[in-house]
Amino acid sequence: MKRNERIDRVELMRTFIRIVESGSLSAAARQMETTQATISRRLQSLEEMLGAKLLLRSTHAMKLTDDGERCYQHAREVVDSWLALEDALHVTDEQPVGTLRVRAPHAFGQQQLLMPLVGFLARYPQLCVEWMLHDRAVDFISDNVDCAIRVGAEVDPATVSVLLAEVPRCIVATPELLSRYPAVTQPEQLSILPWIAISTFYQHEVVLHHQDSHQTANVVIAARLSTDSLYVAKNAALAGVGAAVVSSWTVEEELATGALVELLPAWQATPLPVHLVYPWARYYPTRLRKFLDLMREVMPQIAGMRLPNKTQG
Repeated sequence: MKRNERIDRVELMRTFIRIVESGSLSAAARQMETTQATISRRLQSLEEMLGAKLLLRSTHAMKLTDDGERCYQHAREVVDSWLALEDALHVTDEQPVGTLRVRAPHAFGQQQLLMPLVGFLARYPQLCVEWMLHDRAVDFISDNVDCAIRVGAEVDPATVSVLLAEVPRCIVATPELLSRYPAVTQPEQLSILPWIAISTFYQHEVVLHHQDSHQTANVVIAARLSTDSLYVAKNAALAGVGAAVVSSWTVEEELATGALVELLPAWQATPLPVHLVYPWARYYPTRLRKFLDLMREVMPQIAGMRLPNKTQG
């Protein structure tokens, strides 16, 4: 009976941590895949067990009491220690178990990273992965995510961020579109073209760097179409809507067949950094550490990727 009580206490603490970090009982219930009534009962049980009020709740707000704050800090330490113990007892030869929840950008996650992910699952048969594709910024707590692959995004200093690789980019347009305008031989001439903007990376201006002279050119553009999707930008460029700056790996085939033409190859936009990002914690489960090892190993080898320039932060 005492052993069951100990297990129950860990579950109560896990629930309390999830309530605090998700911001509400209903959010905690969704993330733990249970009912709000169950979460409420667990909170009440923990408060009765400790003899202290941990949360002050109204219709629209929730606040930790001083005892609740102390409980949260201790609960984090206890649960992290418990997770480390579970891992140590269940992992044989560093074989990870459980479920890893990963967020990745749509284009990247559908194509470039799928085969490395398949290989990862084959290598670790006791592991499950939730592979969630979103282009928007990740909120680790509300999204209930273990780690995220971010391309070109600014790094949040509150997280752990590992630079894995960088993605070269190029300027492309269809030959038919280019035939309607004077030949582009200098960066400033790009302004006369219609443009497709990828709103997460550029909207009203394209900054280019000469690969040999290291000159910089700031080109003002007028976007006929603005999108946050790399695939939409590529397909719109193929349809002749305008020129676009795209990740080079997405247009390798189209450049080879002549469906798209690269403009000013000596002038390139800054490569996009690829980071693996995860929240700071006292303990990282084996499944996260193994996934980080995999990403470090395979990312620079993926078609269209390259090792990061060490001179860039």
